[in-house]
Amino acid sequence: MLKGNSPDPMPVPSLMPVLSRGKHRTPRSGACFMEFASYLAGEAWSDHPACTHPLVASLARMVNDCTSDSSRVRLVPLIPSVIGLKGDNPRVRLLIAVRAATAALPVSSSDHQRALAVGILNCERQLEGLDGELPEGLEARIRTAFDAAPETERWAREFISSMGAWSRTKFTDRTAETIIRVSVQGIAEACTPNPDDRLFELLSGVIDDATRLLVPTQPAQMAQMATSAVERPAETHPAGVRVRS
Repeated sequence: MLKGNSPDPMPVPSLMPVLSRGKHRTPRSGACFMEFASYLAGEAWSDHPACTHPLVASLARMVNDCTSDSSRVRLVPLIPSVIGLKGDNPRVRLLIAVRAATAALPVSSSDHQRALAVGILNCERQLEGLDGELPEGLEARIRTAFDAAPETERWAREFISSMGAWSRTKFTDRTAETIIRVSVQGIAEACTPNPDDRLFELLSGVIDDATRLLVPTQPAQMAQMATSAVERPAETHPAGVRVRS
């Protein structure tokens, strides 16, 4: 927590919340990732702030809740990156969903793998329909994921082929959110070393993908100030400011 005054143009809050799982009524009781973002953005306290694309925010909330208490503090430096990250580009939902699914497929249980494989193929087809080709590097990422579960890939391709018109239904935010939820759950429950690292890398990658597509609506200076408020080392705080981890 930070206490005291800051010389920065944007005042540092008198109480800096601590990241924890779930929803919180006030900053004094803690904050999830997106509540912290609303705090830094100067919005009303909320885990669904207007400053961030809803699917980026949804993934951030899931990663926050599925990350262990000891590792959650690592997420804090990513928070300023989602402030002002919003827009209507239809590619965003597809890139978020396919990154989540490709990250989870190799480590998820068989219960999740089939759903993720169908999700990946659906995202691939949708992106090719929008752009005529996949974004750079995505084809290789998909191939790597499927190489880890070749039988699941074959099943998914046969399933989609058998469903006919159903496989060409519209891809919505709800579709993407379902893929994201299965992916994060799959990573969190996987019998693999360092699931927290995988969740961190997933959130970081999604933020990078969204940043390339969306023009932030908040001034860059605001994001920089927010970053400074989060990352400022203890020794640089003015007299009277205390930091507690």
